[in-house]
Amino acid sequence: MHPDPRKVTRIASIGGGPIGGGWTAHFLARGYDVTCYLHDPAEVAAFRTILDTAWRSLTDLGLAPGASLDRLTVSHDLSEAVKGAQFIQESAPENLKMKQALYKTLGDIVPPDVVIGSSTSGLMMSDIQADCATPGRTVIAHPFNPPYLLPLVEIVGGKKTDPAAVEWAGRFYEVAGKAPLLMKKEVPGFIATRLQEALWREALHMVANGEATPEDIDVALMNGPAPRMVAQGQCMAFHVACGAGGMATNLDQFGPALKLPWTRLDAPELTQELRDRMVDGCNAIAGDRHFSDMAGQRDREIVAVLNALRDVRRDGEHAASPGA
Repeated sequence: MHPDPRKVTRIASIGGGPIGGGWTAHFLARGYDVTCYLHDPAEVAAFRTILDTAWRSLTDLGLAPGASLDRLTVSHDLSEAVKGAQFIQESAPENLKMKQALYKTLGDIVPPDVVIGSSTSGLMMSDIQADCATPGRTVIAHPFNPPYLLPLVEIVGGKKTDPAAVEWAGRFYEVAGKAPLLMKKEVPGFIATRLQEALWREALHMVANGEATPEDIDVALMNGPAPRMVAQGQCMAFHVACGAGGMATNLDQFGPALKLPWTRLDAPELTQELRDRMVDGCNAIAGDRHFSDMAGQRDREIVAVLNALRDVRRDGEHAASPGA
């Protein structure tokens, strides 16, 4: 029997890279006690930098009551790090054998009622849990980067996962301030990453064919689909765009014209020329800006968008409520 998601207070976060550190920051900002396991003491400095960067944005978003960096413990002993944890967020490197060995150990040392969520962006839980003695409580819990800002968590189990663990994870992440998406099937790339890769594939095609530069592609997305997607996603954007006829009008009128794009979706060959065009194009956009400055600007703009959306949606709910 898993603990009540509303009563979880202590979390173990495994891994101190951008994802593991980002998760740690998120949970701390939500008022949890967090123990982070770092394999190598040499990781501490970089991990603290990630926390400091994330905390500035999380403070702007609004911290939960009791949230504090003082509620963090760093451990280099895995058994000590997971002791007393009511949930474990695993963000180890994307190496299947390493994860399998880690889950074998966790399966033996962590009480079976504690759900373990993997941040993997490409591996399947059916493979990760292969050597785990208690695979029923293991789930994929894939965030979008940076995990301390973007709400999405894609959740799916493996072949040996108990469906109750998936449902519990969904409720827990909702309590923890995330937007959980419980997937219907275990598929490579999950949902959001597959959609992102489709955009990426087309971008590479256009650069390879001399049809657009990296700057052209980013300008087009930032000033076209991206702001609209924030409000309506992809499906509802097309549904609303076609007036009263909705998606039926969209597909009946424009569907045939999409046959060509649908049939040219094979990945382009990553030649040296294409590689150099992408690298040179992105370096030209970045100019002399340091990556940390660009990441900081990204975070400030994401915070502004999230705060604006929260205010607009709150006003909309207030206007729609009886007596408003």
